[in-house]
Amino acid sequence: MHSFWEQFKNPGTARHLQTGAWGEERAEQFLRARGYTVVGRRVRVGRRDEIDLIMRERDVLVFVEVKTRANERMGRPFAHVSREKSRNISRAAMRYMLKLKNKPPYFRFDVVEVIGKIDAGDPVIRHIPNAFVLPRWYRVPW
Repeated sequence: MHSFWEQFKNPGTARHLQTGAWGEERAEQFLRARGYTVVGRRVRVGRRDEIDLIMRERDVLVFVEVKTRANERMGRPFAHVSREKSRNISRAAMRYMLKLKNKPPYFRFDVVEVIGKIDAGDPVIRHIPNAFVLPRWYRVPW
């Protein structure tokens, strides 16, 4: 049986989608090696919202945005997480958590930067915990 990521190795798949899937796979491996467990990959919440990775670190639910770039000529990948993108991730996370039977006592938003190319050796990976906070207009009802 093929892994979820195998579908993006098809030569007919757009290169940026292949690169994104490759970066998400590397980010997941990186976090798992540090003791995180996988809760979900490419989780769609609603029509537009998607969360790249949902991980758990002890009793903390971690929503991870993965930014993959071939190099840093255009700046750090983290710099491309716009205010709008962080709002969309926050909205998706709240919708996701409201559907959970057991609400998490803690949650946070992380960004993982993956810098490198497919088939070009090991990428540089940087983990930025608490990369942004939940906008103040959200109330956590539990």
